[in-house]
Amino acid sequence: MRAPQPLLSQEFLERLERLTLRWRKSFHGLLGGQITSRYAGVGHEFHDHRRFQHGDDLRAVNWRIYLRLERVFLKMFLTEPRTPIRLFLDTSESMARGAEESVAENSKFAYACRMAAALCYVGLVRLETIVIQPFAGGLGKSFRAEGGRHRFARAAAFIGDLSTAGASDFRATVREFLSQNPSPGFAIFLSDFLAEPDGLKALGHMSDQRHEVALVQLAGPQDRTPPWRGPIELIDAESGVASPMHLTAEDVERHAAAYDTFCSEVEHIAKRNRGSYLHLNTDTALDQALFGPLVAAGVAS
Repeated sequence: MRAPQPLLSQEFLERLERLTLRWRKSFHGLLGGQITSRYAGVGHEFHDHRRFQHGDDLRAVNWRIYLRLERVFLKMFLTEPRTPIRLFLDTSESMARGAEESVAENSKFAYACRMAAALCYVGLVRLETIVIQPFAGGLGKSFRAEGGRHRFARAAAFIGDLSTAGASDFRATVREFLSQNPSPGFAIFLSDFLAEPDGLKALGHMSDQRHEVALVQLAGPQDRTPPWRGPIELIDAESGVASPMHLTAEDVERHAAAYDTFCSEVEHIAKRNRGSYLHLNTDTALDQALFGPLVAAGVAS
């Protein structure tokens, strides 16, 4: 399945300009962005003075002090940390499900693509650095966007070219990502998290390496309560394995209970690692999700 076109309307983008992405951690040594750091450097809010050293920028010299004391001091300001915001977009084949074939535009993948585009735009408006990172069995080719809203068109084109394929492997994805990205940042995962439980535990390694993680679990209307009854054949969207069975109302109830347990486990992974968790159904309007549950979860404000 390919990403939906168009992703977002101009009217919707204008509404998004009221939002700001939020994170809790302080990422030391990263410059720019919207959250004030305690570290001295070039900025707008005065912090302190220090003695001039060879090679310092003369523009930061406090000449009034020099005229009074005949000693050269530099003005120091509070900097703003530019936290890399990485949007991990699940492109595994299970994301293409979650809706009737006749309304594939409402699939989990289509919803995730639109949400990734919306979050990217919110970050660009606030002059954040956004990295769109597709993944399935491992990392896909990423796209880095920064410099303001006028960079959004290329980011939207990148998302629009994505498509689903293969199975998700969180262990391989996290291992590959951490080996390539030693600098910590804010990571938002958009996924249904339908993978082996042991693989999901690898998300905890993100926190071990000082990344802050927000898990946004997307679910279609049929994920929790399948509408079918009687003899059916279930085919795993990622492995292709077929499982014939006879589905009763009691089976559906047991499946719903198991799905709730699974979601609780995903939430536990996020909360145990001091991250955020949000469960979203694809029948929730995107604007309601962004201005409602996403804000309540602390991912945006």
